[in-house]
Amino acid sequence: MHKRKFALITGASGLLGPEHAAALAEIGYNLILVDINKQELKKKIINLRAKYPNIFFYPFICDITSEQQVKKLSRRLTKMKIFIDVLVNNADLNPKMNKSKKISGLLESYKIKNLLKEVNVGIIGTFICCKIFGTKMSQKNGGSIINISSDLGITAPDHRVYHSSENLKKVKNFKPIGYSISKHGITGITKYLSTYWAHKNVRCNNLVLGAVMNTQSKSLVKNIKKRVPMQRLARKDEYKKSIQFLASDGSEYMTGQNLIIDGGRTVW
Repeated sequence: MHKRKFALITGASGLLGPEHAAALAEIGYNLILVDINKQELKKKIINLRAKYPNIFFYPFICDITSEQQVKKLSRRLTKMKIFIDVLVNNADLNPKMNKSKKISGLLESYKIKNLLKEVNVGIIGTFICCKIFGTKMSQKNGGSIINISSDLGITAPDHRVYHSSENLKKVKNFKPIGYSISKHGITGITKYLSTYWAHKNVRCNNLVLGAVMNTQSKSLVKNIKKRVPMQRLARKDEYKKSIQFLASDGSEYMTGQNLIIDGGRTVW
C-alpha cells in the first residue's frame, strides 16, 4: 500500500507503547498499533498523528492472547497489502506496587489464576505474535522482532524497595512472581527464535528496560534510586534510540541478545 516499511506494536496504548511508536515514526516507519483498550488507543493515535503527520497510524483492537484474533489481524493486513518488517512485543501485565490496589504478591497465597493471566499476556501473547508475524517475515525478506523485557527479567526483584524502611520483614506488597516468570520466559522465546530463523534473515532481540518514572510513591523512587548507579529512574522517552537501533540496519548482525538499558542497576 505504501512504500515505507511497517512496524507493529502491541500494548500500544500503555505508558511506553506510544514512545516506541514515536521512535519508529521518527525513522520513517508506518505503524500498526494494537491494544484491547479502544478509548486509550484512540487518544494516543490522535497525539501521534499530530506529531507525525506524514506517518500512517493504523489502530487495531486485538487480544494477542487469542491466536484466532491475531490471525484475523494478519489476514486483514495482508488484504491491505501491509507487510510487517518490525514487530515490537510490548504488551504485558505489570502489577503496580500500590497499596490501594491491594496487591500483596505473597508467594504463599499467590493465586494460580493471576499467574495464568500474566503468563498468558507476557509469554503466550508474545509467542503468538512471533509465530504469526515472524513466520511471514521468514517467508519474505526477513525482519526484526523486538521483545520488551525488564531488568526483572534478568535479575530477581529486590523486595526491600517496597517498604520505606527497606526492612524486608516489614514489606506487605511484593512484586508478584508472575512478572518474573513472564519476563524471564520472554528471554527464552528470544533466544529460541534467534537461532530458528537466523538463516532466513529474521532477527530477534530483547530490549531490557530499567524502571521508568511514572506514578510511583516517593519512598519507592528513593529506594530504587539507591540501587541505580546513575541515581535516577528512566524517562519514558529515554528508550527511543534503543528501539530505533534494534529496528534498523545498525543492528543487522545482532540477534538473540539482551540490550540492557537500566542505568546500571543490574551491574551491582
